[in-house]
Amino acid sequence: MQAVIVSDSTDPELTDLRRHVERIGGEVLVRHGIIRGLTVQVPTRQLRQLAQRDDVVHIAPNRATRSTSSTLERVSGALGSNGRRGSTKGSYSGLDGTGIGIAILDSGVERNHIAFRNKSNQTRVLRNVNMLNTGEGQWSMGATFEPGSASQAAYDAAINNATATVQDGYGHGTHVASLVAGFAKYVRASTPDITGLAPNANIYDVKVMSTLGVGTLSDAIEGIQWVIYNARALNIKVMNLSIAADSSDSWRVDPLCAAARAAVAAGITVVVAAGNYGKDSQGREVYGRIGSPGIEPSVITVGAVNFKDTDARGDDLVAGFSSRGPSRGGIVNDAGVRVADNGLKPDLVAPGNKLVGAASYAGGAWNRIAARNWAVVGAPLGVPQYANEEVMRLSGTSVAAPVVAGTVALMLQANPGLTPPLIKAMLQYSAQPLANASLVQQGAGQLNVDGALAMAKALRTDIWPLVESASLPTGSPLLAAGKVLPNPTSTVNGTTFNWSRIVFAGGNHVLSGTALFTQHQGIWDPRLTWANGIVRGTWPQFWNGPGYPPRTYVKSFSVADYTGYAVVGAGVKVANGLVGSSSLTGKTGIFVPTATLAGWLVSGSGQTLLRPLTLSQGLVLSEGLVLSEGLVLSEGLVLSEGLVLSEGLVLSEGLILSEGVAAPE
Repeated sequence: MQAVIVSDSTDPELTDLRRHVERIGGEVLVRHGIIRGLTVQVPTRQLRQLAQRDDVVHIAPNRATRSTSSTLERVSGALGSNGRRGSTKGSYSGLDGTGIGIAILDSGVERNHIAFRNKSNQTRVLRNVNMLNTGEGQWSMGATFEPGSASQAAYDAAINNATATVQDGYGHGTHVASLVAGFAKYVRASTPDITGLAPNANIYDVKVMSTLGVGTLSDAIEGIQWVIYNARALNIKVMNLSIAADSSDSWRVDPLCAAARAAVAAGITVVVAAGNYGKDSQGREVYGRIGSPGIEPSVITVGAVNFKDTDARGDDLVAGFSSRGPSRGGIVNDAGVRVADNGLKPDLVAPGNKLVGAASYAGGAWNRIAARNWAVVGAPLGVPQYANEEVMRLSGTSVAAPVVAGTVALMLQANPGLTPPLIKAMLQYSAQPLANASLVQQGAGQLNVDGALAMAKALRTDIWPLVESASLPTGSPLLAAGKVLPNPTSTVNGTTFNWSRIVFAGGNHVLSGTALFTQHQGIWDPRLTWANGIVRGTWPQFWNGPGYPPRTYVKSFSVADYTGYAVVGAGVKVANGLVGSSSLTGKTGIFVPTATLAGWLVSGSGQTLLRPLTLSQGLVLSEGLVLSEGLVLSEGLVLSEGLVLSEGLVLSEGLILSEGVAAPE
């Protein structure tokens, strides 16, 4: 049989051990210098003798026989008829994110890892930039950085990180990027299939966290600005933010929310991790622990699913560590009273437990996460580790977020005319409600890639250009010629389910109905954000001059708030009245089980609008509501870092944290 031997010999060449393998009738297939180990082929009867050697620490089966598609592809529903078919390590047919740029704002991406090569064996990491290389305030979207200027060129040179010896010393960003867009064609048979959701998408590495896994609010905002500035020139359509900042501010004033909202307004779909703070130090479930920018209404905030290491969906649960809503940032009104946003979050959940992906190993050392936690993230895989194709596993909402980000890339490949809020609504509407989890535990339900792609293919492909030029009035038809909306059911890995038919809007409204997708709605304009009784317009202003294309490089944004705005038109169904006032013990309001509400909507319940809906209050959570067992909604966030969450460590305002290293469940 094939086995992997890990040794503690002082001889890096493992000369004596290799000779012993040959003496007992075995063959040394590979020597792994990075783990001081061997992959061998030996008679099974000789394993016990090998294990008794003083220089042998561990023997694991090589596990060369694996399914022909990655676990992530299977459990997410990416292998349905609307996505990819015939997926193996080296080939597939169907959607793969070709041409779509995805920005990964994280701890860096090791561009030489095999997971990021295309079918021609060239890297798909098209840019590595390091926001930690610049001082605060160096970047400005003002007059000093006109496209093509000397100052712009100098800035680009200063942040260039492509030639760095180590691009991801922490290890989080490389893993996240592989879940979004990894491709396993060039990995060996004994290496797990680490194909991600969009294995031919282009990757833009924007480093905003250090080797310790932390950064500043300024770093994150600067990274977002770099993406916005370059998005149209580089076709960056998706941005993944598996980071969070401790903030008790409302989305209306939080700076990281504002930056993320600006990215959405520029036409970029922003996907954010909800956080890993679903339980307190006593293991009790807590609510109101979504971090910034996950509290921002315009982004897609993703919680985590524990898929129980099975392809079947019937046993899937919302992970205990996954942060629950509602959003609890707030502002102090004119009367001196703090008013919380109480927005419905997360928006949906996706696989986020024990996901295997790429591991960075550069400069002769493992990344920090692997080096400090190998017994949890690496050793259980029981596979050999080869140079430039190292793997590890992580759990957390920040490994769930890239699953959604990769799905968005597939949707945009299928239909480049979709707007960010329309994409978010399709993901929610087609989601699978998990049993016994509420709107603030799972949002609209679990990601259903095949269903979301079916919806994307049904709509016209010129929506965003028409919206941007104000040429698509509310009520205009959205279906492509000859298309109808797909049947709102899906079958994934043998499980057939009804879609949720739920869409969050206005911060705390629940909408439904086919009119959302057959007729244009005002909320599909990404420059408008509706929540807490206002519509905030965030309008990009572009550089205009000779030598570069018009409406390409964003110079600045203007912001204005509107009231009395008709956000959705007649025919849309409003489900607020179905759930009643919010009670945790009664499981009503924001605590209603998503599956229960979805069932009511399937049966035809809900109020169908006879005229356009203007701004109004949605589901209400009374201030000071005390939850069962003495748990109170947190007013801020208690963030901590580490593979196993340590509770009670309060970090200073503005510190950015990786959200992907939760304890596996």
